Amino acid sequence: MTELTQQSAVSGAKRLVIKIGSALLVQPDGRLRENWLRALAEDVAKLRAGGCQVILVSSGAIALGCGALSYKKRPERLEEAQAAASVGQIRLAQAYQAGFERHTIVTAQVLLTLDDLEDRPRYLNARSTVQELLSRGALPVINENDTVATSEIRFGDNDRLAARVAQMAGADTLILLSDINGLYNCDPRTNQGAKLLPLVTHLTPEIEAMAGPPATVGVGSGGMITKIRAAKIALAGGSSMIIMNGEAHSPIARLLDGEACTLFTATSTPLAVRKRWIQGMMAPKGTLHIDAGAVAALKGGASLLPAGITRLEGNFKRGDLVDFRTPDGICVGQGLTSYTSEDAAKLQGKSMRDAAAILGYAGRSALVHRDDLVLI
Repeated sequence: MTELTQQSAVSGAKRLVIKIGSALLVQPDGRLRENWLRALAEDVAKLRAGGCQVILVSSGAIALGCGALSYKKRPERLEEAQAAASVGQIRLAQAYQAGFERHTIVTAQVLLTLDDLEDRPRYLNARSTVQELLSRGALPVINENDTVATSEIRFGDNDRLAARVAQMAGADTLILLSDINGLYNCDPRTNQGAKLLPLVTHLTPEIEAMAGPPATVGVGSGGMITKIRAAKIALAGGSSMIIMNGEAHSPIARLLDGEACTLFTATSTPLAVRKRWIQGMMAPKGTLHIDAGAVAALKGGASLLPAGITRLEGNFKRGDLVDFRTPDGICVGQGLTSYTSEDAAKLQGKSMRDAAAILGYAGRSALVHRDDLVLI
């Protein structure tokens, strides 16, 4: 296996998540760094031209809204921060649309909280939306929904939100653009002898201890500790992660040119991690009995379509685990269903082309998508 480098983690990625901190996007006086955003748009356009799908996770709504509401500094009271976010969110969306339209890139705003990614149905809906946007060539810009969130505002944990997005999207690499160029063995602001760690292959307790306590500086918040927490999530999901200083223009171009950073390497791929997770799940909520044609299709790498279902058992919801059994009753696999048992029963033996007419709504493209199943 070829050793991963910071360049190959970017150039070899089919899907990237880039997290942008408030301090990079917004000046201390509350004005947008328009030239910086234009340069980032150039970076993203080049990545997309090379066949890479990109997702942005952006902070900045609160910072952009503070000036409009005459807050002299980042609000400490929750309702003030949420008010600033509600004003700044509009400005943030407009900024991204203006920054990318010169490249004819359609931007899409997706508002999420960490709770959205913890609740199974909401997680599935968010994942499907992002997948559809990417398949249509749009650029999802995911913002923390600060007008309703609480923990993200209080703890500056948008790094962790970005990691969960990378996990949800199956990204190869997560890039955290920060105001520091990586992880040091001690605080470089107080210790001139601090050394940058260019590569981290294992998140040991010693590595975690180097992160220090949370910090709040200027218009941003968080600190290195939130980035280490993000690394844990990203690596567990099969995504490598990079921390780099994004303050200067064209951060991705600089990263590819070899600028100093810290690369956290994943030991697996997002799809492999997901498949292992599904395989390790126990107690299916239902059983789908399938015909010989469906068995052959699954073995050929296809999704499970309702046309191949001969009978189903159990009461299951969307996202629940179900197993698949051959005409002889042999279990050949299991996966996460895209439909409830009630709707699956209506679709049994039918073509997906008829799903909208049968159910009264346009559902997912398969009963169980190939990325959501494993063969046994």
